[in-house]
Amino acid sequence: MSIFTPTNQIRLTNIAIVRMKKAGKRFEIACYKNKVISWRNKVEKDIDEVLQTHTIFTNVSKGQVAKKEDLQKAFSTEDSTEICLKILAKGELQVSEKERHQQLESMFRDIATIVADKCINPETKRPYTVGIIERAMKDVHYAVKPTRNAKQQALEVIKKLKETDNFQIARAQMRLRIGIPSKETKKIKDRLAPLMSKVESEEFDDELELVCLVDPGVYKDVEELVRSGTKGKGRVEVLSLKDVEEGDERIE
Repeated sequence: MSIFTPTNQIRLTNIAIVRMKKAGKRFEIACYKNKVISWRNKVEKDIDEVLQTHTIFTNVSKGQVAKKEDLQKAFSTEDSTEICLKILAKGELQVSEKERHQQLESMFRDIATIVADKCINPETKRPYTVGIIERAMKDVHYAVKPTRNAKQQALEVIKKLKETDNFQIARAQMRLRIGIPSKETKKIKDRLAPLMSKVESEEFDDELELVCLVDPGVYKDVEELVRSGTKGKGRVEVLSLKDVEEGDERIE
């Protein structure tokens, strides 16, 4: 697809159009194909690798550029890059039905891959294959949301799968080594207790040293508790990001 825009003499090729209707007007931006999804999934971070031009159009195909007063009214700014970012975030990607289907399939697999990477079967402590997660997502009728990134949706899927009765799933635990100065031991340990899934070892010399498992979602809470409770004298060390048994979890 090649579009000639007489307003600025830029010949745009390999187009992906993102459209947004706001304040009664239509606004479009011209992006590179395959880059819009990468941007929304936070894989691509360079805006110039996504946008073919920072110009905002009312119709990319005809090269019709949006008026400044319309942009100001709709977005409360005339800053083209800022407006492009808003359209990229919430606009509708214009694609053919075949392309849309392919993109949804690709995102579905991306979501399943993230879930498989973050989770385990809590009974066996083994990871699931991506294929098993995909089947489970289909069983709960999970519908991909193209305007949200894969990581956000993976967290939704984990929550949804946890709510089902016939599929066992849990976030893989992080293994931490925590050091607490002797003066603060009891106070900090009591406050840490509800955050730890399991204490694997406990040694006391000049300080209390714990090796424990925690849910990744509480890691920042643990770190902040140890830091503030010991006035920076305690320590939290990540020994492993995932506590899993070797091998894949398979369902016959």
